Amino acid sequence: MNKQTANDWIKGLQLEAHPEGGFFRSTFSSEEEITDFNGRFEGQRSLYTSIYFLLRSQDVSHFHRLKSDELWYYHAGSSLTVHLIHENGKYEEIKLGLDIENGEVPQAKVPKNAIFGSSVMNQNTYSLVGCMVSPGFDFADFELFTQDELLAQYPQHEEVIRKLTYTELP
Repeated sequence: MNKQTANDWIKGLQLEAHPEGGFFRSTFSSEEEITDFNGRFEGQRSLYTSIYFLLRSQDVSHFHRLKSDELWYYHAGSSLTVHLIHENGKYEEIKLGLDIENGEVPQAKVPKNAIFGSSVMNQNTYSLVGCMVSPGFDFADFELFTQDELLAQYPQHEEVIRKLTYTELP
């Protein structure tokens, strides 16, 4: 069995640093476009986009929000925890992985407008996933948050907010 490291994947898949944390590379973008999907954005978006996303255990994917649904698919490494604060303020954790007997799932949906981030629970490892956004991802629809912003809205989730937010935006 060939045991690949995070650096092997980063190099082999030509991943780059992502502003939310971790590493990514865009892999697919629909040639079909849509316009003004229910008033969520201005201009046109691809019908869907897809990326590879790798997170090492020493990194976190900082809390952010998208205007579109995002589907996550587990590929390799350790399981990944996706942390969500839904529009109604409810907190949820989704364990992305293959250990279904212990509550992991190989794919999951992050609904539009949820605030979310992710972390790798095991030390000295990584998680490689795929993410598909529909309507397609555009950085104009990407919103990062500071600790102060989220703590003012959701003080009941202080522990996870302190773990998954920047004190100041990069």
